[in-house]
Amino acid sequence: MTTSNQLPADLPIASLADALIDRLRGHRSVVVAFSGGVDSAVVAAAAHRALGDAAMAWTSIGPAVPESDRESARDVATAIGIRHVEFATLEMTNPDYVRNGPDRCYHCKSTLYSTLRQWADAQGIEVLLSGTNRDDLQDYRPGLQAAQEWTVQAPLAELGITKAQVRQLAEHWQLPVASKPASPCLSSRIAYGQIVTLGRLSSIETIETWLHAQGFRDVRARVHGEGLLRLELSTDELPRALEPELREALVQLATQRGFHFVTLDLAGRASGSLNRVLPTASLSEQPDI
Repeated sequence: MTTSNQLPADLPIASLADALIDRLRGHRSVVVAFSGGVDSAVVAAAAHRALGDAAMAWTSIGPAVPESDRESARDVATAIGIRHVEFATLEMTNPDYVRNGPDRCYHCKSTLYSTLRQWADAQGIEVLLSGTNRDDLQDYRPGLQAAQEWTVQAPLAELGITKAQVRQLAEHWQLPVASKPASPCLSSRIAYGQIVTLGRLSSIETIETWLHAQGFRDVRARVHGEGLLRLELSTDELPRALEPELREALVQLATQRGFHFVTLDLAGRASGSLNRVLPTASLSEQPDI
């Protein structure tokens, strides 16, 4: 991506906020692909400040979106004051998505952005926005190609705003998700090559919801072949997962959901851990934004 629009790394947070708002004032109308996470929340907050009712937040609803994330998106949109709509997307009807190859995210985002573009055109909305930040460009994210194909703008990445700065902006605007952990879709928990099914998505959501209810903060229930469940927890929370009563309850729940083996990853929570099996070359193939 070009760097001409990127801001100085040491810009005060108030000035950074003003620059992001100014960046969006040039549009007549925008709609933000809005998960309710901190990145899309910051873009939505800036868009609302820049354009008022000419900015909207659009949340994709499907079986890979946890109910807790849907509720959070509604609450965050209300806190921002932005107009908010929810719309069902049909990625589960796409065999390339269900097949769950390393490019699954591309097929998911292609479905999402094509649906959003059609909806936005019907509403007369000019520009699609995403919450992609600069740090996202360093990870393996095939969905970025879909964003490019559907002309989705990423103001955070374009201005060189990092994840840490996104959280600072969220705190600056007192958004309720300033410290919320990342929450990608449930399909991202299924190992590549293992098909995406409604049953697997439901099992992942059930187990992660249960773990959150026990007080675990940031968890991933990752599904591998042959009925293997690999749990990732923050390293400081690993010992508590092995307490006899909690461990037995967890194994029982996983067994009820059809898993034959329940494992605890000693490396702890790691974003994108399923990408470790991919060739190094594929991780560097990112489109320009």
